[in-house]
Amino acid sequence: MPCPVRHIENVWIPLPDGGRLAARLWLPAEAEDAPVPALIEYIPYRKRDITRDRDEINHPYLAGHGYACLRVDLRGSGDSDGVLRDQYLDQEQDDGVVAIAWAAAQTWCDGNVGMFGISWGGFNALQIAARQPPALKAIMAACATDDLYADNMHYMGGCLLADNLSESTTMFGHTSLPPDPAIVGECWRDMWLDRLSESGVWLDIWLRHQRRDDFWKRASVCEDYAAIRCPVLAVSGWTDGYTNAVFRLLEHLDVPRQGLVGPWGHKYPHMGEPGPAIGFLQEMVRWFDHWLKGRDNGVDREPMLRAWMQDSVPPSTQYKLRPGRWVVEKEWPSSNVRDLPLRMARHRLLMPGENPAGIEPTIDRMQSPLTLGLFAGKWCSYAAAPDLPHDQREEDGGALLYTSDPLSEPLNILGAPEVELALSADRPVAQVCVRLEDVLPDGSATRVAYGLLNLTHRNSDEVPEALEPGKRYVVRVRMNHVAQSFPAGHRIRLAISTSYWPLAWPPPEPVEIAVEPVESTLFLPSRQDTLDDERLCDFGMPEGAPAMHRTMIEPEHHNWLVHRDLAADSSELEVIKDDGRWLVEDLGLTIRSVINEWYRSQGADFGSVSGETATRKEFRRGDWRVTVRTYTHLTSTPTEFLLRAELDAWEGDVRIFSRNWNRRIPRNLL
Repeated sequence: MPCPVRHIENVWIPLPDGGRLAARLWLPAEAEDAPVPALIEYIPYRKRDITRDRDEINHPYLAGHGYACLRVDLRGSGDSDGVLRDQYLDQEQDDGVVAIAWAAAQTWCDGNVGMFGISWGGFNALQIAARQPPALKAIMAACATDDLYADNMHYMGGCLLADNLSESTTMFGHTSLPPDPAIVGECWRDMWLDRLSESGVWLDIWLRHQRRDDFWKRASVCEDYAAIRCPVLAVSGWTDGYTNAVFRLLEHLDVPRQGLVGPWGHKYPHMGEPGPAIGFLQEMVRWFDHWLKGRDNGVDREPMLRAWMQDSVPPSTQYKLRPGRWVVEKEWPSSNVRDLPLRMARHRLLMPGENPAGIEPTIDRMQSPLTLGLFAGKWCSYAAAPDLPHDQREEDGGALLYTSDPLSEPLNILGAPEVELALSADRPVAQVCVRLEDVLPDGSATRVAYGLLNLTHRNSDEVPEALEPGKRYVVRVRMNHVAQSFPAGHRIRLAISTSYWPLAWPPPEPVEIAVEPVESTLFLPSRQDTLDDERLCDFGMPEGAPAMHRTMIEPEHHNWLVHRDLAADSSELEVIKDDGRWLVEDLGLTIRSVINEWYRSQGADFGSVSGETATRKEFRRGDWRVTVRTYTHLTSTPTEFLLRAELDAWEGDVRIFSRNWNRRIPRNLL
């Protein structure tokens, strides 16, 4: 690294109400005499321990390149004061604005501040940028969204995602953990009891907002893109859940902006899986050097979008490497990307130029089995388990299929595929899932993109409307953005189903849809190669500061298991995320973390659908040992969601807290 770095394990950022935010600080050694810009990462995932591995790679590297780096715990998380009661609250953003002003006023800071983060840290970088704090000069938001309702882990196309349960489980465990006594002192126990008593079950909150209402609008920057007035670097990966936001930000922001999308899941690109990972910390340094230090390094003259065009691959639930190549677009939307319409016929997709003469109008009917979706993978891949979609032939038997003839020449797409469907349903509440597949010559099928639509949301997410059974509607279903190359000899397939459990919660009762294929069309965002492709994407190899040394005491174990009991006609998806037990050497701290999830159904009984999660987290140092266990169970009737949750906490072998929740939440055209 260009300059030596000084590290301070904890600094306190005072808040106007007397509370404090806790932060780790890395500084160039001479920053007190030669002030530098500050970079802030502001998240709830415990700077002291849980994110320490990642922080040790990122922050010292950036500090070594001339930045004061602050890794700040949100109020109510880690070692900060207070209680965290939900995501992206006004209080969180207010505190973030204060933290920026505090950093800008320090003797080691030259008054210029940037924010960066992945996931939650990317979310609040966008949200706080919309507050326009004077010192904030640029941000980098990775794996984040501009729209908390329509494109987030909670709802998709008006359908309830199972990640709503999964994410609430993650946060249930995190918000119930104590601060470290080595940082906060003897008050740690009182702070812990406050968190246990007051953080609550966030799933209860999220399920009470099933439409796009003010709860979601409040912190969605898409409500007013013009409020963001600083440069934005937006980053994601094709197997991440937040890719679409990159393209909306490029289209709607009116500030210097760039988008970068690789093959990765929910990880920083220098740690990206599937690979190839890139030298992303170098890219961040260049980005902030230009906007915070005023260096003319060419960042402002680079293409607006750099994206990884994925080659065709056989279906797999995990990839170490996704072959492909970099492509660029000078602007987005791009005049180099045009809709390619593929008309539909019975069981067929018609490529442009194919003669539709003689194709008879038909009606194709389908009621998908509840088991369709067991092999769908996770809404957002964390590359911590085999969580990508399996061979689509496992799912296609319960769907309507429309397949092209083998392609005579390659086809590249970049953008969001979309399908217009003429259909009817026999129930007032129904959903459709559409999947775009690459069918290989051997018949195996790789999912390329997918989309969901709760048909009651066909006109609006704010004011859903029940369907009139049997009435014909024309709807558009937008899929996730993707860059994909279909080789000659491969076929393109569109699959349509009436459920996609457990990725999405099913409708209240079984539904049959009737599709009119000759009145329906698939639109693919076809792209032509350009001379600028690849030569403008010269990424270096991944760099970073030396990784933290940890000693694994018990190994990690991640898996996805599908269980079928044919005698009982029951199905279960079991997800295991066991991070093992490890020792953080420089803290003398041992950590244990396990999350288990089970998603079940019985035959065709929509009332049997259930999601169940359990977490266990344990921290130990010397005689200090704390354990938190959570349990959440969600099921439904045609009219209600039924939520049950439990929280238990131990100090040593003594249980010091226990609480149960039982909630009944009305379904709202969902």
